[in-house]
Amino acid sequence: MSAAPDATPVYSYLGPVGTFTWEALRQVPEAEGAAWRSVSNVGEALDDVMSGRSVAAMIAIENSVEGGVSATQDALATIPGLRIIGEYLVPVSFVLVGRPGTALADVRVIAAHPVAYAQCRRFLESQLPSHGHVPAASNVAAATSLLASELAEAAIAPPGITDHHPLQLLAEGIGDNPNAVTRFVLVSRTLGLPARTGADKTSIIVELPDDAPGRLLEMLEQFATRGVNMSLLESRPIGDALGRYRFVIDLDGHVHDERVADALLGLKRFSPAVMFLGSYPRADRQQIEVVSQYGDEVFTDARDWLRGILSGEPEA
Repeated sequence: MSAAPDATPVYSYLGPVGTFTWEALRQVPEAEGAAWRSVSNVGEALDDVMSGRSVAAMIAIENSVEGGVSATQDALATIPGLRIIGEYLVPVSFVLVGRPGTALADVRVIAAHPVAYAQCRRFLESQLPSHGHVPAASNVAAATSLLASELAEAAIAPPGITDHHPLQLLAEGIGDNPNAVTRFVLVSRTLGLPARTGADKTSIIVELPDDAPGRLLEMLEQFATRGVNMSLLESRPIGDALGRYRFVIDLDGHVHDERVADALLGLKRFSPAVMFLGSYPRADRQQIEVVSQYGDEVFTDARDWLRGILSGEPEA
């Protein structure tokens, strides 16, 4: 059951305090002063939104090193009624921590979230080539597990973890890519669209109508012929049969942009399954450059021209 209208709004995030998801939620002005609910996974976060326990959930959707977050993409594809209302970028770096008194030479087993572990391979292979790995639910959970058990001697964690927990810093900047960034999205059941800013994204999920030759090209042509750029295109298995995939797509522009709206209309005629996830401001606020032949007025003029033909108006 949803909270009472005058109740303090609740936002869900992959916790506990100090995770990169927590850092992303700190960027949301509306979340300041609200209640924050720590959850263990994407499914729990989205269930909070669907059940009304939370007004929105912050979830990771893409990493500049690892690509799309498959758990998030699959969840969004299978839970109808969700909308992305904002995106947020968090620079990603990692440290190695241990219990007080631990030295790097003492480390035999490392606790780490699988994504963080994959992004620190170079350091681990060079400094701890024979280590073992214990998966953790989050980067902070990996660190706090050191205080609850002795299964691991060290953990991969976000910078600043020692400000929140009594742990010892063993190494800093252990990530393979110093420019790594994770993209987060704020997901809600709100159906209203954020206002168009000129620096927007539109996210959709599309299935091809069948596996006939050229179907993927037909899908891509819906955007190319209208001057709509794709900033993300990833395939995910539908799961009902081998060789069946859906496509997770981010478009440059807002659904209120004529070129984007026209592309979505063409896509809906082409595909039996199009899921609109939302139009929202880009985190980097970079204005979208539109070629003049695909400006709003071009589409408006074309519709007026056709309307005149259908109504029998004489051509100017």
